Amino acid sequence: MADTEPSSPSSAACADVSCAAVCSTSTSATATAAEASPPPSVCSACGGPTASVASPPPWTDAYNPPAYRPIRLPAINAPTQTNAIILAPVPQPLPVPRAIPPYDFETPTKRISSPDDIRRFHSSAAGRHFLGFIAALSHSVRGHKISDPVPPLSQTLTSLLFLLQTLTSWIDEIPPLPHPARYGNPAYRCWHARLSAEAPAFLYPILTSDELLPAADELLPYLLDSFGNAFRIDYGTGHETNFAAFLYCLGRLSLIREEDYPALVTRVFVAYLELMRRLQTTYSLEPAGSHGVWGLDDYHFLPFIFGSAQLIDHKYMKPKSIHNQDILDNFSHEYMYLACVAFVKKVKKGVFAEHSPMLDDISAVPTWSKVNSGMLKMYKAEVLEKVPIMQHFLFGSLIKW
Repeated sequence: MADTEPSSPSSAACADVSCAAVCSTSTSATATAAEASPPPSVCSACGGPTASVASPPPWTDAYNPPAYRPIRLPAINAPTQTNAIILAPVPQPLPVPRAIPPYDFETPTKRISSPDDIRRFHSSAAGRHFLGFIAALSHSVRGHKISDPVPPLSQTLTSLLFLLQTLTSWIDEIPPLPHPARYGNPAYRCWHARLSAEAPAFLYPILTSDELLPAADELLPYLLDSFGNAFRIDYGTGHETNFAAFLYCLGRLSLIREEDYPALVTRVFVAYLELMRRLQTTYSLEPAGSHGVWGLDDYHFLPFIFGSAQLIDHKYMKPKSIHNQDILDNFSHEYMYLACVAFVKKVKKGVFAEHSPMLDDISAVPTWSKVNSGMLKMYKAEVLEKVPIMQHFLFGSLIKW
């Protein structure tokens, strides 16, 4: 009998080669499926159900990552015409046309109530020259610090400074009352009532001739509306614009001349800004029509125009310098723009880019000249072309409708 060789394990498992291949493939597939199968849906410790975790989809070249969603959500009153502002022409300085006697003064009234009225105002000579007056004031302080010497003050500017200093002293005489609300201390109404009673006496030293004395009836409403609203106890860019209109009317009467513009900004307007900051903080004036985080400041716009003009061609300070606290601490008393940023950081807490995103974005602009031109265009679009603000603007014989 011939000896038989023992069969190998592989042949014992499956003598047919093709069948062995099939079995091998099936076995490896079963093992792979067993390894890839999800864990059981029952907890091995307590027997309770477990949550199944879906594996993330594989990354491919065709996969699009989700769109970036900013931390701050768009506000309802966020600027909506950014492209229109960018493409708009920069407002240019214009001389103030002088009123010619005989004068026909009248009590100014409100005229604007619709977008059509806004367009009519800006197409008129009064609208063009008023914006040109703002641009001329801005141009007059280019490269000038607040402490820089100015020509001797005229009688008009001296009287305006006395008026503002007196109004500031009244704040110490009329302290705020105990008030639980965040805004609107009622003591402000006492301050404003005193202003209404004594304002005519402040105008008479400014109106230096008998021919101009009747102008007090036309100038008084502009002046009274320059410091906020006593009923609502609020203040905003509309009131600030009325103060600019008051100064414009004095220019129409030749009481303010172009050579007075540097002192008008660095002396008179700075004193006005300091007065308003004290009123805002002492009596908790509510921001009128504030844009919230989408605005420059809850109360003011013009100091950003004048302040950016001051910094044009500065050797060291750039728009991004507002993020340097040492610069704000040491130079805010010389430059209005820095003073406004310092005030915003004082009254608003948290990350600057979140509570003031517009100021933060503007700090990336390369030059102060571009900041200034953008501010002028933005003032026209966001203040002078807004019906809720301009519906309170006044028109008389000096600013004609």
